[in-house]
Order: sequence, then structure tokens, then C-alpha cells
Amino acid sequence: MLLGLLFIFIPLIVGYLISIKTVSVLDKINKVCSHTVLFILFLMGLSIAGMDNLSGNIQQILIVAMCFFISMGVFNLLALPLVDIKFPLQVEGRKNKLPLLEMASESLRLVFIVALGVAIGIVLPGYWSWVHTASEWTLFGLLFLIGIQLRNSGLTLREIIINKHGLIIASVIIITSWLGGILSAFILELPISQGLAMASGFGWYSLSGILITDSYGPLYGSASLIVELLRELMALIFIPLLIKSRPCTAIGYAGATAMDFTLPIIQQTGGIRCVPVAIVSGFILSLLVPVLILTFAGIGM
Repeated sequence: MLLGLLFIFIPLIVGYLISIKTVSVLDKINKVCSHTVLFILFLMGLSIAGMDNLSGNIQQILIVAMCFFISMGVFNLLALPLVDIKFPLQVEGRKNKLPLLEMASESLRLVFIVALGVAIGIVLPGYWSWVHTASEWTLFGLLFLIGIQLRNSGLTLREIIINKHGLIIASVIIITSWLGGILSAFILELPISQGLAMASGFGWYSLSGILITDSYGPLYGSASLIVELLRELMALIFIPLLIKSRPCTAIGYAGATAMDFTLPIIQQTGGIRCVPVAIVSGFILSLLVPVLILTFAGIGM
């Protein structure tokens, strides 16, 4: 168990040790990382198509996904408003002019890639015995690239530590998501370690879906993908509605996406004061997603 866990962690750690200053190189790494994610999601679709009793499993996927999504969402939204009360954050946003539907379509594009893999796997069954091995090795490469991205995100340890709001928001999201994961594990009769692993995606749906698939199979990986995708889509709705009155709640619910995908709408509707808070909280959650999922998955092996 420990050897396998270290084997998965090594590319992430090695990547994090690499410091790159050249912008053009970082841009190329980001593009390769994006293409790698698409490829792994396509392989995930092929894995789903290869499951026995696919129609019955689709129903199970939706049950698992909704259980985790509702449980974690309830705990998140009960606790985050208390952060706004105890640690108020001043905002200076203006009317949102960002195309929310266009932003949401980017998320749905990844779902389409998974669906394409499922369709091809159903039409051409029996040709995909290599998928699991290919997914594992591609995942190792992806974790290496993610490690490089996190190291070169521009945040120093000092900037993270001194940003009180970012630290508190990230901590609240982690704890309340775990509570939801534990509750879901009890309801679905899953091991607690698996519930904690599935609750540690924090909105990073592509990576969490990939890691959960590798650890627990395509059924739970698909459920994890749906859970975190729904979090991101709901964040696009919540941020403009809540950020002026409950900025910590709006930023926190965005999870790991607060440092990238939902950052433009946070800045547009909440103002520049929200940006460092969103970046720090999103960075902490992004950094911990692979670490926590792999750790909890390793415990359950």
C-alpha cells in the first residue's frame, strides 16, 4: 500500500520542486496539461463503457453523486456564512458583465469528452484492455505537470500564511466537506476513508474524477466528476448573488476553482479586495486535492 502510494506521489513532488521562470515554457506546460486532462477523461469514458450492467450503474452513479453533492453542500453553506459574520470582508464589486453561460460551457465541454469515450466504448467493445494501464501512466505525467503548475503559481509561503481570510475559508471548506463525505459514506455504506477521499475534490472535477477512478473504479470516479462539476456550476450562480453580502461564502463555495476558473467573476463582482483571498484559498485547496485523495485512497487499500 505505502509503496503504491509513494509511486503516485513521486511525480507530484518532483514537479513541485521544479521552478520555471520562462513564461512561454509555463504556457506550453499549461497547454500540455489541459490536453492530458482531456485524454484521461476520454479514457475514463471508455472505462465507464466497459462496466458490467452499464444502465444499472448509471443510476448508481447519480445516487452516489447527489448524496455527496447535497451532504457536502449543506455543511459548506451552513458554516461559510459564520466566517462572513466573524471575519467580514469588504467588497467593492460592480455589475457583472461576464458571460456565465459561456463559462459554464467550458465545464460541459469536459463532460462531452467523457460522454464521447462512453459512446465509442459502447460502439466498439472489446478493444480497450489497455485503458487502465494507459490511464495510470498518463495520470503520473499529469501529476508531474500539476506539481510544476502549483510551484509556479506565483504565491509564496509568506503570502499564504498572512492571508487570514484565505486560510480560514480553505479550512472551513475542508472540514465541512469531510463532514459531508463521512455522512455520505454512512448513508451509502462505504468505507469512511472512501467518503473522505471523494469529499476532497473541492471543485477540481477533472483531477478528482481521474484520481477517484484510478483508486475506486469508474463508477465512483464518474460520481466524483459530477459532484465537483455541480459545485462549479452552482458557484457560477452563487458568486454574483452572494458576494456583496456574503463574500466569504461565495469565494469558499467556489473551492479550488477560486484561483482560476471562477476568479474572473469573483474579481468582477466582488472587486480587487477579494482577489488575494480567492487565490490563496483556491491555491491551498488545489494543492491539497491530490495529496488528500491519494492519502485517503491509500488508507483504504
